Amino acid sequence: MNSDLSYESAFEELQQIAADLENESVPVDILADKIKRASFLVEFCQKKLRSAETEVSKILRKWDEK
Repeated sequence: MNSDLSYESAFEELQQIAADLENESVPVDILADKIKRASFLVEFCQKKLRSAETEVSKILRKWDEK
């Protein structure tokens, strides 16, 4: 479903949802859906960041070993 979702596109969508919520431009009928989507996007971005942090740490440890 979201296999082509990148961190950048997820973050951009999350920013748009936040802006819509701040501007009160989200109809009440779809508010819950927007919140669910935002929750998914936050979790997705957090996983991506943790994964990148792990990879960077591995690389740095290898450099330190040399």
